[in-house]
Amino acid sequence: MKRDPVVIIVVALVVTVMIVFGFQVARRNSGVTASAGPNMNGQAAPDFTLESLDGKTVHLSDFRGKGVLLNFWATWCQPCKIEMPWFAELQKQYGPQGLQIVGIAMDDASPKEIGEFAHDLGVNYPILIGKEEVGNAYGGVQFLPATFYIGRDGKVVDKVFGLKGRGEIENSIKKALAEGQPVQAQK
Repeated sequence: MKRDPVVIIVVALVVTVMIVFGFQVARRNSGVTASAGPNMNGQAAPDFTLESLDGKTVHLSDFRGKGVLLNFWATWCQPCKIEMPWFAELQKQYGPQGLQIVGIAMDDASPKEIGEFAHDLGVNYPILIGKEEVGNAYGGVQFLPATFYIGRDGKVVDKVFGLKGRGEIENSIKKALAEGQPVQAQK
C-alpha cells in the first residue's frame, strides 16, 4: 500500500512532463505543415519577399545567377547552432564562386534577438524574418533546420531536413553552383 502513492506521483510527473514537452513542440511548430513536403527537385524555387534584419526588402529572385543555400532555422533549434558557423565558413569559401547563403528565421524571437543570435554564431550572410506562407510555399518546414539548395537557374537541386554533415552540405553546394549560368560580374 505504501508504494501506490509513490507510483501514482511518478506516473503523474511523467505525464506532466510529456504534456509540457508536447505543448512546447506544438508552440514551436505552430502553423507548420505536418509533412516534409513534395519533392521539389528540378522545380523552380518559389520566389518570396521578406524583410532582412536591417529592414531591406529581399526577394529570392535577387539572387538569380547565384547558387543559393536557403536555410530555414530558429533560435531554439540546437542543430541550427551547429550548422550556422559551417555556413559562415562555406559562404567565405564559395561566395567568390557565386554562392549566396540566405537564412530565414522561423521563430517568434524579435529581430533584435535574432540578430544577436546570428552575430554570436558569426553569421556573414543575410538573415530574413520568416513568414508562415514562405515556409508553406516550400512544402512546409515541420523540421528545422530545413535547407534548400537552389541552382543558378533558380531550380531546386536538393533539400535536406535536419542536420547533415559538413561534407554533405558542401556536396549540395557544389551541385547548386553547377546548375545554370553564372551572372556576369558588373564593372
